[in-house]
Amino acid sequence: MKVIKRTELPEIFLPGRTIQKAVGKDACSESKKMTMGFARYSEESGPMEPHHHAEEIVYIISSKNGWVRKGDHAEKLGDPIPLEAGMTLHFPILEWHVFEYGPGGHVDIIFIYGQVDKIRPEEIE
Repeated sequence: MKVIKRTELPEIFLPGRTIQKAVGKDACSESKKMTMGFARYSEESGPMEPHHHAEEIVYIISSKNGWVRKGDHAEKLGDPIPLEAGMTLHFPILEWHVFEYGPGGHVDIIFIYGQVDKIRPEEIE
């Protein structure tokens, strides 16, 4: 067993989010079968663009004035769904979504994929 502490994981700053890779390809703990990590969406990382990818499970660790929107197209996302700690979201493969927040807000999540390859849309299609 490998014990992984979030506080010891390096932060990777990406447009719209900061991630920490815990398990998977190029992660703290290598896996050829699954991907798991943490992501934080806040003013610090700027707004996120709508995106889609492999099937994903997200667990909401904390949310302050945060929400998610989803839909069939990046330009046509539905109404905001307010987020709160303890929620689990299950995104089907290639479903468009975006995490957003109001002034001073944030969304902090755990993300899980059942794979390490073919996560990005260009790898799937």
